Amino acid sequence: MNWDIFLAPYTQTVDELKIKLKGMRKQFDYESRHSPIEFVTGRVKPITSIIEKAKRRGIALSNMEEEVQDIAGLRVVCPFVEDIYEIVELIRERQDFEIIEEKDYIEKNKESGYRSYHIVILYPVETIYGVKKLLAEIQIRTLAMNFWAINEHSLNYKYAGQLPEEVQTRLRNAAEAAFRLDEEMSKIRQEIQDAQKIFRRKKD
Repeated sequence: MNWDIFLAPYTQTVDELKIKLKGMRKQFDYESRHSPIEFVTGRVKPITSIIEKAKRRGIALSNMEEEVQDIAGLRVVCPFVEDIYEIVELIRERQDFEIIEEKDYIEKNKESGYRSYHIVILYPVETIYGVKKLLAEIQIRTLAMNFWAINEHSLNYKYAGQLPEEVQTRLRNAAEAAFRLDEEMSKIRQEIQDAQKIFRRKKD
């Protein structure tokens, strides 16, 4: 397989979606409204990770386009939990791609403690051979959830996915602490947003 050719449209998909999602954030800024988007990142899954995932799930390389949903991955990070569901609604209203699946790991978190909202979309990317529809995954989470997930990912990499029981327990405790932080910040959300409006007016 020529990986450069295979991954090129995924790179284009990530680049285009980053521009579109960042554009949503700018629209809130232009209107001097609270933006539910703190920042947006994106990446194409590394080749080694794609191969490992395909092997682990028994997916033939020829079927990866149809069965591996996160080769193109976007992450939208929000200030508050409520913002996550606002972004979900905004994404549902878009006409430039099709939603294939939604997974709410906030209402029902994973056993590890992981929380996030996943949306799998089918994105039409223009290539020199015409339109190619590719799967991409958008993960939406708060700053606290993102901090936890980044560190959990690093630990999983260190221990090759076989985390010691003590580390797993501490991670679950940390996940609950992060969620309690989100809950407390939600309670003073309006106060924070009012303070941000004052700051923006002074800045302008």
